[in-house]
Amino acid sequence: MADLIYARIVGSRIRSQLAYPRSFALDVFAQALVQAGELVVIIAVFGHVDALGGFTRDEVLLIFALSGIAFGLADMLVGQLDELPTWIRTGTFDVLLVRPLSTFLQLLTSDVQLRRLGRVLVSSAVLVAGLVQGGVAATPLVVALLVVTPLTGAVIIGAIWIATCATSFWIVEGRELANSFTYGSTITTAYPITVFAPWLRTLFCFVVPGAFVAYYPALAILDRPDPLGLPAVLPYLTPLVAVVAVGVAALVWRAGVRHYTGTGS
Repeated sequence: MADLIYARIVGSRIRSQLAYPRSFALDVFAQALVQAGELVVIIAVFGHVDALGGFTRDEVLLIFALSGIAFGLADMLVGQLDELPTWIRTGTFDVLLVRPLSTFLQLLTSDVQLRRLGRVLVSSAVLVAGLVQGGVAATPLVVALLVVTPLTGAVIIGAIWIATCATSFWIVEGRELANSFTYGSTITTAYPITVFAPWLRTLFCFVVPGAFVAYYPALAILDRPDPLGLPAVLPYLTPLVAVVAVGVAALVWRAGVRHYTGTGS
C-alpha cells in the first residue's frame, strides 16, 4: 500500500513538471548549460597543457562524464533534501512525523527534479565522445563498468547527500555544510585525484569516498594502474563502497531523526 502511495506521489510530481513543456525544456537546457560550462573549463585547461595529473584530455573527459552522470542522477533523486533545514526550522518536519509513512521517503517524494536530466544528457554525450576518441575497446568488462559505474556513483553521492544533510538535525544552518560536500564534491569527483594536495585527496576522495564515483572506475575502464601506487583491486570495489556508504548514511539519518525534538510550537 505504501509503495503505491509513493508511486502516485512521484507520478504527480513528474506530471506537474511535464504539464508545462516549454518551461521544462528551458529548465533542462539551463542544467545542460551548467554542465557544458564545466566542460569548457576542462577544454580550456588542455589548451595550455598536454596532461593533467598524469591524465590526457580524453581520460579526464571520461572521468568528468562518469562523475556528471552520477551527480545528475543523485541530484534528481535526493537533491530535495537540501530543503531539510527549512523543513526543520519552520516545523514542517513535525508534520511528516505524525504521518504513518517513512519521513525519509516523504522527503524524497516531496519533489522530483527532472531538470537535472540536462546534466546527465551532456555528460552522456561527453562519455560517448571520450570513449570513441580515446579508442577504448568495448570488452564485456568495459561495458559492464560503463553501466554499473554511473549507478553506483549516484548511490555514493546520494549517500553523502543524505548523511551531510542529516547534520541539520544538530546544526541550525546545516545546508552550507552539506553543500560543501555535495555540490562541492563535483570538483573532486570530476578530476583525477592526482591533481589534489594529499590532505584534500585523503578527505574528499577516501574519507568521503569521492574517488570511487568516477576516478577508480575510469582506471578500470582505461586498463591503467593507479598512479599513486595503491592496490589494483580498488577500481573494482565501487559497489562495496556504495553499500558501506548507504549503511553509514542510514545510521546518520536515523540518529538525526531520533535526536530531533520538534520546534516546540
